[in-house]
Amino acid sequence: MKYVNAKNLLPDGLVRELQSYIQGGYIYVPADETRPKSWGEVSGYREELRRRNRRITEEYRKGASAEELAEKFCLSVHAIRKIIYQK
Repeated sequence: MKYVNAKNLLPDGLVRELQSYIQGGYIYVPADETRPKSWGEVSGYREELRRRNRRITEEYRKGASAEELAEKFCLSVHAIRKIIYQK
């Protein structure tokens, strides 16, 4: 999780209100439990896997074999085939 400067995110009035409780420190704002995030949404890992899988599919369409792709991306041939043939 990266830190965000409150002045860059919140209205001035809210920043001043927060400063009456804490100044120059860190505050954790918990997520709203009624709006849970799906797997990989917070860390960005889901999008990273999508990009990787797109590259695998593109390289396969350009002629790379499943075995070559498995070696290059450190995956099993079975995992590569699942990526290539999904949808």
